[in-house]
Amino acid sequence: MKKITQEWLNKAYKDLLVAKREIKSENTVYDAVCFHSQQAVKKYLKALLQENEVYFEKTHDLDLLLEKCKDFVPEIIQLKEKIIELSSYAVEVRYPGVEATKEEAEDSLATAVQVEKIVKKYFKMEGL
Repeated sequence: MKKITQEWLNKAYKDLLVAKREIKSENTVYDAVCFHSQQAVKKYLKALLQENEVYFEKTHDLDLLLEKCKDFVPEIIQLKEKIIELSSYAVEVRYPGVEATKEEAEDSLATAVQVEKIVKKYFKMEGL
């Protein structure tokens, strides 16, 4: 595995860790769970692209990243709808006028965990 790929995976893991920790906190900030879940998925997808030497632009558009990943990780396309839903948490949820709900936070985190499993399987890291 390339060093830069490992760095993307580490960053994704940390975002997922924050989301998992926040969902269990006493005064959960659902916006933060959604944001960090989205960030984890974005970084997991970018790790896949990096390892496969596929160019990706600086973007929060998970649909765009997913389309570039589907040829070498076809099973990830099963999560397309759920992954696309996460894109809105990159920006909108961080500003006034939009508040994430508990259900949205739980769904976002569940999607991020599913993506993590697929990516770990791809990199043969299931036990880690």
